[in-house]
Amino acid sequence: MPKRDSSSSPAPDAPRMSDLRSRLAVDHPDVVVWAAGGILMREHDGELEILLAHRPHREDWSFPKGKMDEGETLGQTALREVEEETGFRCRRLDRLPLVHYTDGKGRRKLVVYWTMEIESGSFTPNDEVDTIGWFPLPAAESLLTYERDVELLDAIRPSERQLRLLA
Repeated sequence: MPKRDSSSSPAPDAPRMSDLRSRLAVDHPDVVVWAAGGILMREHDGELEILLAHRPHREDWSFPKGKMDEGETLGQTALREVEEETGFRCRRLDRLPLVHYTDGKGRRKLVVYWTMEIESGSFTPNDEVDTIGWFPLPAAESLLTYERDVELLDAIRPSERQLRLLA
């Protein structure tokens, strides 16, 4: 086995590139706001349903998501935000395509979503989300407020077969 060249080791204070945000930052240096969330899925009467959250302060229907806290990974952010907004503890499944946009303050924002499966919990209305609903894909598509969210549904459609395997 070849010996490792210790001269190629990173300096002790060099940033570690092992977390997703650091790796993404290389290709997206303009991003100021990093966020993550989840698209919760279930099978109901043989049909895929998606959880949507209504945010009264924005008067919109969207997927649960939020900004990274200091010291978190994007994966941790996604799980925390989903639980805070919906009350559901979940496990992450597949990472979905990245969502980029300019937020209301003119900052570049990148959101990483994962499909998720609920492990436990229940919804209680809160400051961020006053109601949730489970919707089949066509209904979710027509109810979602933002086109960027609708586009994510295209990435989920192939997961319908996977969901049936989970049921």
